[in-house]
Amino acid sequence: MAKFLFVVPSGPLDERYDEYNDWYENKHLDEVLKVPGFVAAQRFELVGEPFYGDPPTHRNLAIYEIEAERLEDALAALQEEIPNMKLSDAFDMETAQGHIFRPTGPRHVANAL
Repeated sequence: MAKFLFVVPSGPLDERYDEYNDWYENKHLDEVLKVPGFVAAQRFELVGEPFYGDPPTHRNLAIYEIEAERLEDALAALQEEIPNMKLSDAFDMETAQGHIFRPTGPRHVANAL
């Protein structure tokens, strides 16, 4: 079974962070995880200034783990389910992005002492 990451940088409209965060964490992640192939999800918030390079356009990021024989099937299932999802009006859909990544090599883990 192939593994992929669906990376979604996004943010709230009109600085409505509390409403956006509540919806994303307590509703939306669970909705997406009901879609076949989507097996895990976690949200992140940017900390501090950029380590290097320009600042990102969004301070928030969701990473969804996908496990599927065919990526196209998981994405088609998500696309089919989106109209049934209750998107928050605090979510800035105009600037949100979605990117798919696949592993290009093995996962490296630090040696335990």
